Amino acid sequence: MTALDADLVERVRRRLVTAGAPATPAAVAAALREEGGALRGDAELLPVLRLLQEEIAGAGPLEPFLRDPAVTDVLVNAPDEVWVDRGAGLARAAVRFPDDLAVRRLAQRLAAPTGRRLDDAQPWVDARLRDGVRLHAVLPPIAPGGTCLSLRVARTTVLSMDELVHAGSVPADGRELLLRLVASRVAFLVTGGTGTGKTTLLTALLSVADPAERLLLVEDVGELAPEHPHVVRLEARAPNLEGAGAVSLRDLVRQALRMRPDRLVVGEVRGEEVVDLLAALNTGHEGGCGTLHANSAEDVPARLEALAALAGLGREALHSQLASGLRVVVHLRRSRATGVRRVAQVCVLGREEDGLVVARPAWEWDGVAVAGTAGPGAELLDRLLSP
Repeated sequence: MTALDADLVERVRRRLVTAGAPATPAAVAAALREEGGALRGDAELLPVLRLLQEEIAGAGPLEPFLRDPAVTDVLVNAPDEVWVDRGAGLARAAVRFPDDLAVRRLAQRLAAPTGRRLDDAQPWVDARLRDGVRLHAVLPPIAPGGTCLSLRVARTTVLSMDELVHAGSVPADGRELLLRLVASRVAFLVTGGTGTGKTTLLTALLSVADPAERLLLVEDVGELAPEHPHVVRLEARAPNLEGAGAVSLRDLVRQALRMRPDRLVVGEVRGEEVVDLLAALNTGHEGGCGTLHANSAEDVPARLEALAALAGLGREALHSQLASGLRVVVHLRRSRATGVRRVAQVCVLGREEDGLVVARPAWEWDGVAVAGTAGPGAELLDRLLSP
């Protein structure tokens, strides 16, 4: 039995659901026999059981990718178009689904245990699976080419600063600069595009924070995993099927401020919560940090301006808060040629004569040349990070 009959898999799945039994090897084997799956001995039973478990409780044909420690992203654009990123950019995988209905069923099955709805009335879902994998799926007609499935794998291995240096993500003098940044308790943001390693770097930086500090992590979907003795996590919640019960990042930032944080960390600044974060950084909450999607460090003030506008905070007020609350931006880029993620620039946020905040380059690295201080922000950065 080299391939699984779709009808047989569906019958086994229904039998397990009706019995209320988890998809353990014993339960799957019993259901398989009861549904007429004739197998000869353990040599044939064991591999089929594994395949059935992947189809019933796992990610089906995508399961091997999720178990691969090198894989960071698995993307399904169509039944015969699966892409995988193993750290060197996306590559086409030799995997295909029978049809779009099979992709749709997989997306709905993955979403079901998270309590999220995925159907014609709610044709998209964004959720975290039990094993930490982040799921995003979009159904037709929103996706006219067919069901689109995106899985981002959360790795349990936390890279240290030394390992990031060894991997070519941070040069030696950059490592010392970033360690000084954390020790100084200056508020900072880690910025970059999608897949540039923002969460990986921020996790490594939080891991070297003073063990006596209490870290309050606020995230939409939990991804930060610092190796630190005192971490408290808060995660946002989407509304239920009735549209009630939502808990936003802004709600969580406000709650975190009442929980005596030594460092307030927003996993990804993406909306109105930026106003409460900046307010906290201006009222004695030192060492705050987070990540932000941005094309460059110079674009950060404009990005924050746009996010603050969602909460009704005007441009002048935003720049006033920004000038005194947030001081440093660490920007990352990913090489298109090699896929290596690296720290490309450190900038200092400073106010100009017109009252607007700009990002002043202080340290740069192109991944090849010796890194070092450069630009108008270098001296200011050195003063900020001095003990």
